[in-house]
Amino acid sequence: MHFGLSEEQEMIVSTVRSFVENEIYPHEAEVERTGHVPHELGEEIKRKCIDLGFYATNFPEEVGGGGLSHFDFTLVERELGRGSMALTHFFGRPQNILMACNKEQRERYLLPAVRGERMDALAMTEPDAGSDVRGMKCQAVRDGGDWVVNGSKHFISGAEHADFFIVFIATGEDDTPKGPKKRITTFLVDRDTPGFEVRDGYNSVSHKGYKNYILTFDDCRLPDAQVLGEVDGGFAVMNEWLYATRLTVAAFSVGRARRCFDHALQYSAERQQFGQPIGKFQGIGFQIADMVTEIDAADWLTLSAAWRLDQGLPSNREIASAKLYASEMLGRVTDATLQIFGGMGLMDDFPIERFWRDARVERIWDGTSEIQRHIISRDLLRPLGA
Repeated sequence: MHFGLSEEQEMIVSTVRSFVENEIYPHEAEVERTGHVPHELGEEIKRKCIDLGFYATNFPEEVGGGGLSHFDFTLVERELGRGSMALTHFFGRPQNILMACNKEQRERYLLPAVRGERMDALAMTEPDAGSDVRGMKCQAVRDGGDWVVNGSKHFISGAEHADFFIVFIATGEDDTPKGPKKRITTFLVDRDTPGFEVRDGYNSVSHKGYKNYILTFDDCRLPDAQVLGEVDGGFAVMNEWLYATRLTVAAFSVGRARRCFDHALQYSAERQQFGQPIGKFQGIGFQIADMVTEIDAADWLTLSAAWRLDQGLPSNREIASAKLYASEMLGRVTDATLQIFGGMGLMDDFPIERFWRDARVERIWDGTSEIQRHIISRDLLRPLGA
């Protein structure tokens, strides 16, 4: 792994950071106040991203994407992490899982998503099945040549903008020595499908404007043409393509921590107490030192995991480590920054309280910290027979 960025990679970082600062930052306060991104604003951000040539950079060039490596795309996500998630959502990154589309599905879903003509949303979590994917109750049952789906999903991000949904649904059950084991199939579900409804979700304190929604299926009929991958092959599709979401959370956490740290550093240099900048007091200076050390460590852990993916090396544990450490690091950095700002850190005159609130969810979605620790320990112990 080379520790320096190439000229092209420096250009990627500079371009995306400039985009976030000029096109995202100016709208953040209003989105935070209203909890809503106006449709026209979202479309404007998307159009500018397409014009810039950065839409769907996570897809190969042969399907019209930017063809960035995992490492380069992680640099993109790191810079996007500096901005409001509700707004950077329109800096298009369709779900990589769409690469599993067959020929007919590519024309209806993959290619329009890459071109920015249609937007997708991923639906996996259920009220009683969050981290326990095999505990899904939303099920599809064969009826003639169709599947009849009943059940619900919740915490579905980006659903208000989605034209179609990538949904994981139980399609059967096997008896195993450890008990019943659900078979999972992935379906492509168009927004206007009869029997399918998108409803408002919960009011979250994290990432205002980046809303969550509830999906309900009431005798919703889906033909085999809507199956993504193989019937009962949902876990195979999941394992092949969804690792990137954990790496995205890690990269986002690093980018957001850098922005938060910049505020802490500047404030420590400018804020005067007892006749000197507060950064000169050891209690503050040492926090600044610890913060930047942790951010750098998370950054390299994340980039190293992305580099391993590009080399075709085993990366599951490394990605879990990056997601675990970076998301928890972000919590510590935002908390320390708020402490440095004191009472003003809790006021909405500064974005610090927003960073603090937003940081909390990173340890939960795309696999909780506990799940990441389980993945890491299992990877280490399994070769030893434990």
